Amino acid sequence: MTAPAPAPPAAPGQALSAVPGLPVPRGPLSEQLVTALRRPPSEAPPLPGRLPAGTDPLGEDAQLALYTAYELHYRSFAGVADSWEWDPGLLRLRAALEEAFGRALRGAVPGGDDVDAVLEPLLEEPVEPSGTAHHLQKEGTWRQMREYLAHRSVYHLKEADPHAWAIPRLTGQAKASLVAVEYDEFGGGRGDRVHARLFADLMEGAGLDPAYGRYLDLVPAVMLANVNLMSWLGLHRGLRGALVGHFTAVEVTSSPGSRRLAAALDRLGAPPQCALFYTEHVEADAVHEQVLRRDVLGDLLRREPQLAADAVFGVQAYGYLEDLLGDHLAACWRAGRTSLLAPLPEPTGAPGTPDAG
Repeated sequence: MTAPAPAPPAAPGQALSAVPGLPVPRGPLSEQLVTALRRPPSEAPPLPGRLPAGTDPLGEDAQLALYTAYELHYRSFAGVADSWEWDPGLLRLRAALEEAFGRALRGAVPGGDDVDAVLEPLLEEPVEPSGTAHHLQKEGTWRQMREYLAHRSVYHLKEADPHAWAIPRLTGQAKASLVAVEYDEFGGGRGDRVHARLFADLMEGAGLDPAYGRYLDLVPAVMLANVNLMSWLGLHRGLRGALVGHFTAVEVTSSPGSRRLAAALDRLGAPPQCALFYTEHVEADAVHEQVLRRDVLGDLLRREPQLAADAVFGVQAYGYLEDLLGDHLAACWRAGRTSLLAPLPEPTGAPGTPDAG
């Protein structure tokens, strides 16, 4: 795979409205999909309805193909016909990718139906904190922080969009409370406070290009899988319990992690605009996690107790993929190599700290 040439930065104010180009393929499946999407469905070569033997459902090729298929439900890609979104051939390929992805995840987590038991450990601060946010707070470098932001950009520039799929699938208090949380995620009616906008501001302050989808070609499968999990759960009504479980786990773990990342940016001497995204999450998500646990997930399970096992799966799958990402980042950084598929371009500006390398 050839690393793409850096794209010119988006004009101010246009970053979040930009439509990205199609990604660079990473194998036969993504190659077939990207090739097909360059033409209208009626003129494109047929897409496979099954995966080749030996396909790694968590590998680069499968995860990029799945991400690309899902992105048609979000911004899509420049030059891609809107009719691809619900094309039967594309949906058959997506279904095959989803089946393999879901089977891999269900085989990797213990399962069960005790929701309180899987959430309780997430509510407790460990005696000896570990993980990516802790590393960045205590000893991470500016280069590592910028890589981390590039990884997270494939989600945070569309933050809360995947979980919004749950709204029409809930009723009563669960629906009302989820909408209240999403209202905060989308800025409480203020465009400049939308969390995706705050993350774009953070990226600009860190010398990164905030254009939507800008770093897709650099982000490895281990991060794409985290976003694909949300899209998979969100696009299937039958997985609504898992989606709400996932969202609850995200909010439960967000506040302490955001506190550490804000401290990391401060330690590294980042511009003031960088910390706002994380300081906003420290307070907001401390409230959100209570609302999600009690009024969204709690109300949903009171109405549909049979969804408890799905909720547990959503929590566990979130934790499993986050752990994979954390392990990947730690291994790469210990070895002194980039955690992306290719190094980031040099920053346009960087904090003047001794460890900003």
